Amino acid sequence: METLFPDGCGLLQQDNAPCHKAEMVQEWFDDHNNQFEVLTPPPNSPDLNPIQNLWDVLDKQVRSMEASPHNLQDLKDLLLTSWCQIPRHTFRDLVQAMPRRVRAVLAEKGGLTQY
Repeated sequence: METLFPDGCGLLQQDNAPCHKAEMVQEWFDDHNNQFEVLTPPPNSPDLNPIQNLWDVLDKQVRSMEASPHNLQDLKDLLLTSWCQIPRHTFRDLVQAMPRRVRAVLAEKGGLTQY
């Protein structure tokens, strides 16, 4: 995280996935808590987690590629290549949409939104 946030002012959006609550993961966060702030959304709030949209973008990119992975390393390489090809504006647009997302969730009293 120091590579991405050398001044220690990074934010990491955490979700409520069980693997993120594992003891080993929690210990890592505790050991690195001075490098960034972890944001934990309310339970059952995928509308407030822009990574869900990024998984969709990544999935479409991977499925559109001609080469299929033959092993775990191929899959890892393919995912990394695809991730790096996501345009920067996609990330920026998702972050900038957060105020609209929050307003939509509040308007629906926590119910589902278009996001």
